[in-house]
Amino acid sequence: MKLDPVSLKLFVRVVDEGTIAGAAELEHIAAPAVSKRLKELEDLFGTPLLTRTNKGITPTAAGVNLSILARDVLDDMRNIVLQMKAYSDGLRGSVRVLVNISAISTFMPPIVKSFSERYPDVNISLLERDSLAITESVAENVAEIGVFTRLPHSADIEVHPFRTDELKVLVPSAHPLANRRHVAFAETLDHEHVVLRAGTHLRFQMLSEASKAGKTLRAKVEVSSYDALCKMVQVGMGVGILPAGNAELYRLPGTRMLKLDEAWATRELVVCVRRADALSPVARLFFEHLLASH
Repeated sequence: MKLDPVSLKLFVRVVDEGTIAGAAELEHIAAPAVSKRLKELEDLFGTPLLTRTNKGITPTAAGVNLSILARDVLDDMRNIVLQMKAYSDGLRGSVRVLVNISAISTFMPPIVKSFSERYPDVNISLLERDSLAITESVAENVAEIGVFTRLPHSADIEVHPFRTDELKVLVPSAHPLANRRHVAFAETLDHEHVVLRAGTHLRFQMLSEASKAGKTLRAKVEVSSYDALCKMVQVGMGVGILPAGNAELYRLPGTRMLKLDEAWATRELVVCVRRADALSPVARLFFEHLLASH
């Protein structure tokens, strides 16, 4: 015979009630079945656990010790059930989220903070990726959720509205364009640019628009973050084009921000998943939090 929680639970119940009949009634089990379980426990441990008298049942010294140990075991098992249920409810676990460079430092921090305050036992793995790579990774189940700038893609994913952002032109205060309030992209091409690394959607967009204008994008310096882009603009290495939220976040003294007069300057950020109805409970909680946050 193997020790099992049902026998321990029945034993504790008999000790508490003082009778087999009382324990059987509370546990909705026949009294002979309870007696059989108790006999099997005594056989397993090789010692009497209960003393039976005409006044009822009392535990022996071994029975008292077993009741203490059994209560601890049963409490631990209840805790296991509660903790595992927390996973199925989405209250505990982890979720992997891929976010593009435009959103990771602007929109995401307050969203992650509010979610973590509500679900402190959920771990969020937030990784920066290029927009196209995000669509492919979510489709391949590398991550459950992605946040990216809407763009043409062939990935088999669901896409949901999230935010809009607007591209701005950041220039040094002493730059020839600094006295302007707004500027067309073609005009910026007459000047050197500080550009984001190759592979980003914005870099691709700028190259495409420069080609349409019959001009060349003069990339003086290439950087990997908007923080570095702003600092390079500040020291006069060129003009930079970046989302307004990032420009405000990293904007430094000695720079000016201009409106970019282009239809493509207004961009849509979206959330993607493979299938919303197939998300894990914890991923579904974060997905719904994202959609409800705007």
